[in-house]
Amino acid sequence: MSLVTGTTRAGEAAAVTEAPVFDGKPVIIGTAVMCVFYLCVRIYEQYFGWYAGLDSFAPEFTTYWMTILYIEEPVELISFLALIGWMWKTRDKDIASVQPREELRRIFYLLSWVFVYGVAIYWGASYFTEQDGTWHMTVIRDTDFTPSHIIEFYMSYPMYIVMGVGGFMYARTRLPTFALKGWSIAYVLLFVGPFMIFPNVGLNEWGHTFWFMEELFVAPLHWMFVFFGWFTLAIFGVSLQIFGRIMELCAGYEDVVGLEPAE
Repeated sequence: MSLVTGTTRAGEAAAVTEAPVFDGKPVIIGTAVMCVFYLCVRIYEQYFGWYAGLDSFAPEFTTYWMTILYIEEPVELISFLALIGWMWKTRDKDIASVQPREELRRIFYLLSWVFVYGVAIYWGASYFTEQDGTWHMTVIRDTDFTPSHIIEFYMSYPMYIVMGVGGFMYARTRLPTFALKGWSIAYVLLFVGPFMIFPNVGLNEWGHTFWFMEELFVAPLHWMFVFFGWFTLAIFGVSLQIFGRIMELCAGYEDVVGLEPAE
């Protein structure tokens, strides 16, 4: 079967057959939308954080900050459940018969998922998390739901969790490498580690109720954030699996993809 013009299984849509092996639009659009959204959030935070975010007992705090919390949590939960349900409902029920060209197309689509997931983790677990430390070293917290926490813990963390679980579900329901050869420990760690940062927020807030400490990751109360963050190193294991499979699928067609032919 030609890598470039190969056919798909009988019954599959012709549009899928002719779809390009790599389509960069999803990753470009996904990354751009997420970055623009977070830039808007950051501008909002810059203005209304100082204007209405310093006293949780003030009426304007409820108007400008608690309203966001009340909206974002159910929206994120519904998005999470809807994505999982859609992934499962549209799963490939004959995944063992996926043709090489179609599998290669799905692999590149998975790479798009993983890239956008990485961007989401950057905003949540890096940018807004570092910013949170600066905020709470500057402003005395009188509630667990500070403006910084409403953006960091309850907006950006669930968003990267949705992206991580979505990519994992895509791999498990559409790619033979991840669906037919047992569980990929590397991929499980890649989304479970960052996911566990979210439950750890409960421990963090419980500790801050009793102890005053500097907002540094070396503080014992923050160790678990670092521990689960290290799980993102599992991306190297996932990459080995993905690129290894690409090499297998390209065997015999090295001239098409610019690789050195195997001896």
